[in-house]
Amino acid sequence: MKQLDSLKSPARRAFMRGSIAAGSLLASPFAALAAPPGFDQWRDNFRARALAKGISEETWTRVMGRIEPDMSVFRQMQKQPEFNEQIWQYINRRVSDWRIINGREALKKNEVLFARIEKDFGVERGTLLALWGVESAYGDPLVQQNHMKPVFPALAALAWNEPRRKAYWETELINALKVVDRGWSTPEEMRGSWAGAMGHTQWMPEVWLNVGFDYDRDGRVSPFGRPDDALGSSARFLVNRGKYHRGEHWGYEVRANGSMSGSRSYAAWAGAGVTRADGQPFPQPNASAQLWIPVAGGPAFLLGPNFYAVRSYNPSMNYALAICHLGDRILGAPPFIHPFPGSERALTLAEVQEMQTRLTKAGFDTGGTDGRVGNDTMKAIRDYQTKTGLLPADGYGGLKVLARLRQGP
Repeated sequence: MKQLDSLKSPARRAFMRGSIAAGSLLASPFAALAAPPGFDQWRDNFRARALAKGISEETWTRVMGRIEPDMSVFRQMQKQPEFNEQIWQYINRRVSDWRIINGREALKKNEVLFARIEKDFGVERGTLLALWGVESAYGDPLVQQNHMKPVFPALAALAWNEPRRKAYWETELINALKVVDRGWSTPEEMRGSWAGAMGHTQWMPEVWLNVGFDYDRDGRVSPFGRPDDALGSSARFLVNRGKYHRGEHWGYEVRANGSMSGSRSYAAWAGAGVTRADGQPFPQPNASAQLWIPVAGGPAFLLGPNFYAVRSYNPSMNYALAICHLGDRILGAPPFIHPFPGSERALTLAEVQEMQTRLTKAGFDTGGTDGRVGNDTMKAIRDYQTKTGLLPADGYGGLKVLARLRQGP
């Protein structure tokens, strides 16, 4: 899921009001004005396959009868990332003051839920809090309103005209139709990313259908609304698909050289001279771990099975490290002890807000000034860097950018 900016922009509020007003004029939430050539024929052919998979005629007509494919998904799919982040920049943006502060508030409000999940699944609360914070800003409803789009037009476009993974997208479209068929959700509620990921922890339809369960016992399975189903089901995902180990931490920052490899027990690593960076003993010496040094000269880590369980949620080592570290920080742990080469500390919440305010006053709209750094803020930073010759123009808002902004025009 893309990183989200402040959602308080007057322009965005006006856009939402206009969208709602326009939507009220349509007979169907996905009524087609003029489908692209070939789409209607594909839809007619796909109907038979969907009904053969158990989709009711009523659900088909309700969802697909007059649907218009969202062709913008192909631009988003093909668009290359605009920002080349070094790992320390990637982590600083995700393990931000905003997420740490709001993660602690989210824990206070949901203490009973997280205690129940830990008891039922053994998944550390920090891990789930971090997933929740990165994927949906702790379920902020404005994220759902302003940054998510109806998933059926997107999935229909991909199932019809995405050549490489056509079968995958057709299956996900049928999975989404099954969700509606079961009465778990409505086409109007099912808003998500361009690829169809939805709710608090960004479920794809297949995950919703096959991993999601009714953790709050309200009679339906939903990643929206109360976070119980989303967080409980995501914990079950980490256990069932990620092979999460109850009672083990994800790993530790360590002091080590890069000449050792393989999986061995923490006790064996300690015997080889690898120690925790904070000087503490490994609490479970018989558990296994692998050594990882992301960048030569940077911090080293011993990674246990639960790190790779998090990676099963998103197959990126950087993502998994950011999630694991954010979870630790929410629960009170300090930043990494050994810095990454060329890195700088992350800005505080107040500093990010100051940077956003100064950028906006200078004519570079950040989409808001609440301390969240997402694509709008990164674009504003990159444009500012380009205009002022502050190289590299990488879109990273750190101490150098803030210092230059403080100098004035």
